[in-house]
Amino acid sequence: MQELKVEKLVKRYPGRDQVVAVNRVDVEVEAGEMLVLLGPSGCGKTTLLRCVAGLEDAQEGRIVLEGKTVFDSASGLNQPTHLRDIGMVFQNYSLWPHMTVQSNVEYPLRARKSSAAERAARSREVLQVVQCGHLADRYPAMLSGGQQQRIALARALAPRPKIMLLDEPLSNLDALLRVELRAHLRAIHRELGFTGIYVTHDQIEAFNLGTRVAVMNAGRIEQLDSANNVYERPATEYVARFLGIRNALALRRETGWVSDAGPLEGQMQVLDRHRGPLQMFVRPQALHLSAPDAPPADPGHMALRGGHVVDVLYSGGEVDYVVEAGGVSLFVTRPISRTRFQPGDAVTVSLAGQDALLYADGRLVNEG
Repeated sequence: MQELKVEKLVKRYPGRDQVVAVNRVDVEVEAGEMLVLLGPSGCGKTTLLRCVAGLEDAQEGRIVLEGKTVFDSASGLNQPTHLRDIGMVFQNYSLWPHMTVQSNVEYPLRARKSSAAERAARSREVLQVVQCGHLADRYPAMLSGGQQQRIALARALAPRPKIMLLDEPLSNLDALLRVELRAHLRAIHRELGFTGIYVTHDQIEAFNLGTRVAVMNAGRIEQLDSANNVYERPATEYVARFLGIRNALALRRETGWVSDAGPLEGQMQVLDRHRGPLQMFVRPQALHLSAPDAPPADPGHMALRGGHVVDVLYSGGEVDYVVEAGGVSLFVTRPISRTRFQPGDAVTVSLAGQDALLYADGRLVNEG
């Protein structure tokens, strides 16, 4: 069942250089789904979330919650936030400092005129869900950041909203606590099955939590797909770069295929299906290194000769090599092994054809 439908939504901020923060966005969210809006600061993800919440007024488009229109520019309909039946979790917790944990959680129920008995029972229930039942009588100042964010989540869940909106709720927490709460939030979503929209700039967070992931760019959705497909098949060069695929080579056909780092040798079937020019993106983990006089890592690989190591960075179980070839820097991540290269070593860089992501006019063109 469809829980949310956004049609041709536009949000502009006035001024001399008018900013279009949300640019004709269409998106649908099914019941029980967690849609993650992923992108850098300024891409429009939080503005889109706030338009759904009614905290920002869009200029064009339509928003439908569970079959009921809450915003329609054509008719002038714009329901206020408190009539949209949403739960909201903010980045900065936003707990009432003069209220106990239980009173904070009960607040939206009190606004809905629930009885004292109903408020008490529901607050106990959701505090147990977020593993904070023992904190009911404390005040926010007595809690850690992680505890405060759990209480904010419990407060949003308490009135059983049609949809949960979460605006970078873990970004203020330290790294280890973020990992812990990310897993806990995933478990709560599985247990309760609520519908949610989650905003983040952290791709690991997006892939961990999202039923689907929408990568945003300049107010538009650049790619909307499963987390697995977004990671493995970035639909555009923008998505590939945002996901941190740092190796990008411009390719052109001459007598053979030539990159801006030098000519390519070996098995070229993946390239020969295309005319060119192409942009080839490759993850650091997909590149292999070998000595110039050694056979390639695999006879089916494409190879780029004439490289040399300029830096070596050790990071636990992996080694990150910075290799320069033809004035282009390539980043290669390999497991620690007995064969290690040092700065100044000459190397050949190779890769399997299925690991190359090929783009023409900014769009993915190969099937892998």
